[in-house]
Amino acid sequence: MLGLIMAIVDTSIVNVALTNMAGTLGASIDEIGWVATGYILASVIVMPLNGWLTARFGRRNFYAACIVIFTVSSFLCGTATSVWQLVAYRVLQGIGGGALQPTAQAILFESYPPEKRSGAMAIFGLGAMVGPAIGPTLGGYIVDNYSWPLIFYINLPIGIAAFFMTLAFIKDQSYVKRSTNPVDWLGLGLLTAGIASLQYVLERGQTEDWFSSQTIFILTIVSVCSIAAFIIREVRDPQPLVDLSVFKSRSFTAGNIIGIVTGFGLFGSSLMMPLYFQNVMGFSAMGTGLALLPGAIATAISMPIAGRLVKWVDARASIAFGLIVFAIGCWMVGGLNQFSAFEDTLWPRAIQGFALGFMFVPLTTATLGDISRAKMSGATGVYTLVRQLGGSLGIAILQLYETRRQDSAYAQLASGITMANQNVANMLHGAANQAASLNNVFSMVMLNAETVAYNDVFRLCAIIFIISVPSVFLLHKTSVSGAPVETLIE
Repeated sequence: MLGLIMAIVDTSIVNVALTNMAGTLGASIDEIGWVATGYILASVIVMPLNGWLTARFGRRNFYAACIVIFTVSSFLCGTATSVWQLVAYRVLQGIGGGALQPTAQAILFESYPPEKRSGAMAIFGLGAMVGPAIGPTLGGYIVDNYSWPLIFYINLPIGIAAFFMTLAFIKDQSYVKRSTNPVDWLGLGLLTAGIASLQYVLERGQTEDWFSSQTIFILTIVSVCSIAAFIIREVRDPQPLVDLSVFKSRSFTAGNIIGIVTGFGLFGSSLMMPLYFQNVMGFSAMGTGLALLPGAIATAISMPIAGRLVKWVDARASIAFGLIVFAIGCWMVGGLNQFSAFEDTLWPRAIQGFALGFMFVPLTTATLGDISRAKMSGATGVYTLVRQLGGSLGIAILQLYETRRQDSAYAQLASGITMANQNVANMLHGAANQAASLNNVFSMVMLNAETVAYNDVFRLCAIIFIISVPSVFLLHKTSVSGAPVETLIE
């Protein structure tokens, strides 16, 4: 859990500090964006290889090595003196961090018997879901009171403790067979090219105006062709890099479909909400973190409740409940505006956070429930990757929608700013500087257009969650103990 929390908190804490990093390192906003993009590109390549790397090096050695890579690169990030040096260290950090979440999940899931796995996933969820909410709060405090390198240095004591605890307590299980097969370099190359190109397109598409950019167009073709070739190769290979046989489980396949949908709305709204609080409502970095905190507290409360309910309630009902409640929270956020106070954000965030426990715990338990322990490391890697790609897709689409909606709202609102409008005429009449007054009017129009766009984004997220509710019935029905009725996928 220490390794998991360290990686997840670090992902969200960096986003708050990007502006300060840019100022210190003399980088443009576009350049500093690679600090986040570089980490994600590296991590998504490692995620699907989790099962193969675990079999190759042993679970304990692999997890310990990832912690060392992440911790050492965190120290290096804090010492960076240029933006591209920092990006290089973040790529190295992503190589270590990409495996921490799926490996931690596999260790927890394998360590508990089926009837107690919902409790294990509640423990895991506390780190996986609360971490992203704590990160901005902690990052905002550090940025406002100290310097940005501290957001990396705080990983050092956690990483050292996690490393020695891994060596002391995590053991290699007999059912995880050590692989001595030669490395499939062609398959590894296809996977790297496909996933990295896809993630680049999703991360940078909005910045580079999508398919009007030759780079985005070429990388889209590369990603489609590489991933298709990789899947064909892995299906035919008796010793694949990524074991795709886990998709024979209907629950695993359905869980990944739901993971894409929930990742779409969850990751997208999680990115847009801090931007909304800061750009429209005028919150500081620290204030934004505090506004997000009620969601983390509510999630910490709902996770154990959901973990216990899975023993008596069909997981599908719990997931549907979580999706509906989260949609209500998103719709409430969509009702905020530039005049809303800090107190107005508390209930919407608390409702969203409370819903997460009822989505995450039963969905994870149901998705991985009929995967055998020997295949668990690979399955968690694929599951984490799919959720990450769903989130990246959501961020890309919602950012595009927000930009287009803001432009159309601005055009519509600005069309009424003429002297024929009596309110405008009264405002400008007798003004000492009519040009300055008119600029103020258009600034107000832009802020209103931005508010309209963000409101529509959050309400779109709510609609997506409601639409996804019927998909939960693709999952297998769970027994009273919380374990799936179906047999394990061996």
